[in-house]
Amino acid sequence: MTLSSMVLSRDWPEISVLECILSALHIEVEVETEPLRASAKLAKSKIDALIVDSDLDGSSGFLQGLPSGTFQQTVPIIIFSGSRRKAGAEESRATFSFLKPISVEQAVRTLSAARSMIVDGRLRYHRHPLNTPVSFSCGPKRVDAQLMNLSQGGLRVALTQPLPADGPLQVSFALPGTKHALKLQAEVAWQNHQGHAGVRFVSQQDATKRDLQLWLEQSFLTN
Repeated sequence: MTLSSMVLSRDWPEISVLECILSALHIEVEVETEPLRASAKLAKSKIDALIVDSDLDGSSGFLQGLPSGTFQQTVPIIIFSGSRRKAGAEESRATFSFLKPISVEQAVRTLSAARSMIVDGRLRYHRHPLNTPVSFSCGPKRVDAQLMNLSQGGLRVALTQPLPADGPLQVSFALPGTKHALKLQAEVAWQNHQGHAGVRFVSQQDATKRDLQLWLEQSFLTN
């Protein structure tokens, strides 16, 4: 899935630098030079990141008019300016900020952090569909099932027999395209009479958590 951004600025040399970096991070860029037009577009379409030149006339009013709450929690707002004082004045609205002239190293670091924030937010609610075998063990008891979808926090499965619901489970499955099975501690969140169950991960080793996160991110961004 492609990520998107809007850059509000008329500083074309700096815009060119941002476009190059954002393109390398696989983030599409829409440039807008008028705050009123940018506000109208934001009201009608969804973006993943907003980048604002606070030296642009009208940018302060534009930032103050942004919807609060959900917008600021899900869309990183990146402020850049030629003046520390000007950038500081908008700091309360910014998730990230940097100064002009743009340092490529600083901008790469800042925009990479913004990208990670976007992807983390998306993955928090993402359920990746899968059709792969999964097994559960609880002491000597083993239950085989079919994995239906997978998220950072758990999975949904199709069962031929109920899962033990009165104790911890170990779940084991292989991610498509990888060589080794993941093994995680889990518990039953719910199960129904149609043979479906939701399973919640209760602990993950750092390496396993990282492998799952990277696989979900790659799968999410390539679909």
